[in-house]
This record gives sequence, C-alpha cells and structure tokens, in this order.
Amino acid sequence: MRFASHTLSILKTFICQRPAAAAQRRGLSGAAMRLVQFCRHGDGGDIRVGVEEGEGLSVVDLKAFDPSMPSTMRELLELGDKGLECAQRALASGQCVVNREHVQLLSPVLGPEKVVCVGMNYRDHCTEQNAPIPKEPIIFSKFPSAITGPYDDIILPSESQVEDALSYVAGFTVANDVSARDWQMKRNGKQWLLGKTFDSFCPLGPALVTSDAVKDPHNLGIRCLVNGDVVQSSRTDQMIFKTAELVSWVSKFVTLTPGDVFLTGTPPGVGVFRKPPVFLKKGDVVECQIDQLGSIINRVI
Repeated sequence: MRFASHTLSILKTFICQRPAAAAQRRGLSGAAMRLVQFCRHGDGGDIRVGVEEGEGLSVVDLKAFDPSMPSTMRELLELGDKGLECAQRALASGQCVVNREHVQLLSPVLGPEKVVCVGMNYRDHCTEQNAPIPKEPIIFSKFPSAITGPYDDIILPSESQVEDALSYVAGFTVANDVSARDWQMKRNGKQWLLGKTFDSFCPLGPALVTSDAVKDPHNLGIRCLVNGDVVQSSRTDQMIFKTAELVSWVSKFVTLTPGDVFLTGTPPGVGVFRKPPVFLKKGDVVECQIDQLGSIINRVI
C-alpha cells in the first residue's frame, strides 16, 4: 500500500488549556516555552512533562523540579496558570536537566478527549480541487488512538480480522442518539459530526448489562417515546451489521479500549422523515427503551 499525495497533510495544530481571566492570559503571554511529554530511556516508560531548553536541546524535568506537579500534559494544562508558572520557574532554574540523548519525546498530549480537525481550510487547497470556499468551518474528527509520537513510525493498515469479537464486549446499555438535523443535513458540508455531538446529545444508561445477562442481544424490542407516545418501535434483529461485525470492522481502523461505546443504530420513525417532519421542542420528554436493558428518560430544556 502506498500513500497517494493527496492523503498527506501538514497541519498547524493547537492544544487547549483551562480558560483563564483575560488579565491572567496577558500576564503569561511572554511565557515562551517548549513544553514536551517524554520518557527517559530505560525508565520503564514512565511519562513525564518537561520544558525544552531550546529546540532539540536538553529537557528540564518538571516533576523532578517540583514533586507537586503532575506527570502528564493534560494534568498540567488543567492547572492553568499555576502549571505554566511552575514550568517557567523550572526552566529559569537550570536544574533537573535531562540530556536529550536520554529522552524519547512523546506526543505533547496523549489520550485527548477530542481531536477536532478542520477541512477545506486553505484557499489553494480548495482551488486545486475546484471546490468552493467554505462559508463556515468544516469540522471532522480523528479518534485519540490515531495520535502517535513526533518521531514514531506510521503504520500501514492491515486487513486482519478480529476473531471472537463478542468476547471483547463488556455489556449493553441504552443510548439516545440526539441529532440536530439542520446541522447534519444542510450545513457544514453535510457532515454528520457537529449535528450529532452538541453537549448533552448522547444520554446513556441506566446500567451496563453484562453480556452474560443478555441471552440474545439481537432479539430485543427497542422503542422511543415522546411525551408518552410511541414514535419508534422495532427489534434489534433488524440490525444490518450485528455487534460482532461492528467490533471487527472498527478494530481495523482504531484500537478499542475498555470503556469505548458503540451506538449501533436507530429504528424507524425518526421525526425528520415523518410527513410532516416532527422535531423535539422545549418541554418534551423523551424515553428510550430496550428490553432487558432498561429505559432512559430525558427532558428537553
């Protein structure tokens, strides 16, 4: 397998930190530092946060300088100004320096909650494919497992199969795949991401019912009620791709880890396809039910 030229992208990225007051941000605007995550060779892979003394130079070990500091970049950024101020002091001290030859640099952030990407954001890139200039940012995502280190290898995908995929499934629960259909179908290049991922758009529960407790997950009644009226009703035997096939398929692209959640589809009766269409409004109460798994009830506010 070879990479076609159009699959290679050079992206300027930024990493968010905890919001701070405007005055505080201005106070740290001169905090020119190169923050890194690293591990020492032969140190068992323990992750550390450090500050480079300069590009390609030695690294100041932040936790060695101040044991109260965290060991990961995410935790450091969560501290806001306190963490950055400590990093400044560590860099200025000249102490706790680790020679570069003893360091392996990792990705600056491991396991971020979100990886947000912007498509079609260079005018010349739009021009080369005769595409219109977007009127609003086109957003897509990558899974956090796609992140690797700055000097690590890029692995060509294999076609290996996951055997006995159901053995990797801890259990089943109920989810409500809430969708903003205007965003999903009419805006943002008609990509699904933004219309599906507004805060609170994935109620989940009420419990994780272990696989051993569900005799046949593909023979369960599934329903959605709005204000007590049934609007969707089917059975899970209508799923086109069953659980094992979904796990096997996705595993070709990303590494699945404990706690990963699959939403496996919705039965007929969704409001946007009704005639006339029906949409949720403030005050509505939505209940999603699956036999043996339970129900979740959520009010629209």
